[in-house]
Amino acid sequence: MLVGGFAAGVATRTIRPVEAAAEDVRIADLDWVDARRDRWVPARLYWPPPGATAGPIPLIVFSHGLGQSRMGYSHLGRHWAANGFASLHVQHVGSDGSVWAGNPFEILDRVNGAADEREAIARAADMSFALDCILDQGSAFAASIDRARIVAAGHSYGANTTLLVGGARVVRDGRILDRRDTRFKAGIVVSAPPFYGERDLHAVLAAVAMPTFHVTATEDVIALPGRRSPVQDRLDVYEAVGTTRKALAVFQGGSHSIFTDRALTGGVRLNPQVKRATAEGALAFLDLAFRGDPGPLASWSETWRPILAVTPTAYPVAAPSRPPSRRDRPRS
Repeated sequence: MLVGGFAAGVATRTIRPVEAAAEDVRIADLDWVDARRDRWVPARLYWPPPGATAGPIPLIVFSHGLGQSRMGYSHLGRHWAANGFASLHVQHVGSDGSVWAGNPFEILDRVNGAADEREAIARAADMSFALDCILDQGSAFAASIDRARIVAAGHSYGANTTLLVGGARVVRDGRILDRRDTRFKAGIVVSAPPFYGERDLHAVLAAVAMPTFHVTATEDVIALPGRRSPVQDRLDVYEAVGTTRKALAVFQGGSHSIFTDRALTGGVRLNPQVKRATAEGALAFLDLAFRGDPGPLASWSETWRPILAVTPTAYPVAAPSRPPSRRDRPRS
C-alpha cells in the first residue's frame, strides 16, 4: 500500500496493455474528517502509474452503492487509473457496509435510515468535501490534477449521488435543495434508482447540465427490503436528465450487482465482460465529453455490440477547444 508523495506527473510513457499497466497503479487510503459536519469521510485513491498520461491528470470521484465502501469497485478504479485517470472512491459512513451489520431483524430500519433524504444530501456533501481535500493546496496530489476534467461517477445509490452533485434538485417546504458542484464537468451514472418519493422525475433532473453516460442492463432489478425498482426506472432517469449531452448503454442480461466487485452475479462469462466494458465505455464517453471525439465511443459500441441490448449514440459536438488526447493513455 502506497500513501501520499507520488503525485508528480510524467510527460511521456510507453503504451502497454491495461493488464500490465494496472499492476503499477498506486493506491492510497485517505481518512478525512469534515469538522463542520462532524462526519468521517474515508476514501481510496487509485493513482495512474508513472508515464500513464502526459500533463495534468483528470480525476474521477466515485460514489458507492448502498452497503458498499471505499474498498469496492476496484475493477473500475484500477482500470481508470491504468488509463491515466485518477479515481477517488469515497465511502459514505451513513450508508456503507454498516447497513448489513447488527441485528438482522432491524435491517429494514437500517436500510430506511441509509436511504433517508438527509443521508442522500450528506452523500453529495461527502463528494464535494472529498474533492475539497484532494484539491487543497496542502494535498500531495492537487498540483497534478486537471481541474477542467473532474468527473462524478457512481453505482446505484451512488448514481443518485452523482446526479445530485450534477444538479438534480428537489423542493421541500417551498425551498430548493440543491447540492450541485460545478467543479464536476461530467458524470458516469451506473444503475441509477428512481428518486424515491418524487412524483415528477423530470422536475428533479431537468437542471442536470453536465454530460452524462448512463449504464444499465436488461436484468438490472433492485430488490432491497421495502424497495423494488425495475430496469425501466434506469431508463426513465436517462430520459429525464435535462442535458442533451448524454448517452445510454444497456447490456443484455446482467444484474444490478454485476457492476460491483461480485464475481458471479449475472453469469460467470458475462460478469467480467460487463465490468470491463463499463470501465472502457466510461473513458470512451469522456473522450466525447472532453475532446469532442465520438470515435472511441463508436469503436467501443462496435467492440461490445454482442452483449449490448442498447448501443449508445454519440451526441452532436462542436469542435473541441482543447487537445488532450486519449492517445496519451494506454489502451486495452
